[in-house]
Amino acid sequence: MLSRLFAPKVKVSAHCDLPCGVYDPAQARIEAESVKAVQEKYQANEDADFRARAILIKEQRAELAKHHVSVLWSDYFKPPHFEKYPELHQLVNDTLKALSAAKGSNDPATGQKALDYIAQIDKIFWETKQA
Repeated sequence: MLSRLFAPKVKVSAHCDLPCGVYDPAQARIEAESVKAVQEKYQANEDADFRARAILIKEQRAELAKHHVSVLWSDYFKPPHFEKYPELHQLVNDTLKALSAAKGSNDPATGQKALDYIAQIDKIFWETKQA
């Protein structure tokens, strides 16, 4: 009887533990831009200490970019988005794979590929925000 008395009267749902509603692919893009910039700086510098620091920073930024893309996929995008954009699951997967490749490479082309994928996510994201 007490359980019925204290049972919620209205059911609510949220997309995360703290529904702030603040999502933006720009977070992933900025980190991926850092990855590419570090790759370019790595190529332009022969100093071993500089290169070691560059690799560490590049790997950290790539992980952050992967985190931001993953959060969009798991917390922002919902079933109606995946229905409207059936390519979205594959696009997110390809983006995460490209960021992993950039993390493991010092070739700026891998950083650019990740940025290109993020740009596609960004386009879909803003289309969903207009709906």
